Amino acid sequence: MRLRHIEVFHAIMQAGTISGAAQLLHISQPAVTKVLQHCELQLRMNLFDRVRGKLYPTPEAHRLFIEVDKLNRDLVGIRRLAANLRSGESELVRLVATPTLGAAVIPMAMTQWCKAFPQSHCSLATNHTREIVSALLLGEADLALSLQDPHHPGIKAEVLASGLMTALCPLGSPEAAESGPLSLAQIRTPLVGLAGDDPLAALVHSNAEALETPLQSRITVQTYQLARALVEAGVGMTLVDPFTAASADRSRVCLRPLSPAVPVQLYLLTTASAPLAQTARRLVKYLGEAARKSLEGLNTA
Repeated sequence: MRLRHIEVFHAIMQAGTISGAAQLLHISQPAVTKVLQHCELQLRMNLFDRVRGKLYPTPEAHRLFIEVDKLNRDLVGIRRLAANLRSGESELVRLVATPTLGAAVIPMAMTQWCKAFPQSHCSLATNHTREIVSALLLGEADLALSLQDPHHPGIKAEVLASGLMTALCPLGSPEAAESGPLSLAQIRTPLVGLAGDDPLAALVHSNAEALETPLQSRITVQTYQLARALVEAGVGMTLVDPFTAASADRSRVCLRPLSPAVPVQLYLLTTASAPLAQTARRLVKYLGEAARKSLEGLNTA
């Protein structure tokens, strides 16, 4: 039996008549009759006895219907799944980001995504780039955000937004007395620094050493958010990515780009071999928009 035979047979068994089956399937009565005749011809047996224009299922039809009904339920489930995939309903998207981006970019994007896909689900987690790559390769995440391109053959890295490393200076500090780019040699306020294994911090320190103005950190932290919070509390100044800078409290800190400029890029990370589903692709769109909007606010501050 072909799939069309099964659909027509099941509809006739449910409706009891050719006309009723035609209504269930939204096709004409002659079309139902033609498919039934072809099905019986293929099976080489009658599924219905015709008595004065009425159909009566044969014992073989009743036995066949038991299995066909199971298959029909599976087909209904498949159609429902296909519709959900098309609309994005009931789909789980697993997003991982570095802690900085988890706090600075994702909330704004999720607001839009939840409105667009009210029945979908999203699993959010934060981790460092090394662990993010592992999660993607093991199939434990669908997409990720990082300020670092891991340069891994199994990972696709796409730039969503670009900005500059920024100095957060507490109000009243010498660095906050002026505006415009801040040279590393001009730093006088005690520095809240990032751990040595942070790639952006390492780049800043490399630039400072090249200028023969090595940076000394009074306090060292693991995350940009903690560095920002310490500056807002007046503990010292710090150098952070532009997304963390954009979320800083402007009533407590002054923002100045570094000179020479240190570019920072926001990367979307996915596995090279697995395309994203529709809901995930839409989330990528909202993430990019949120990141760029964040940087616009930084540039106009």
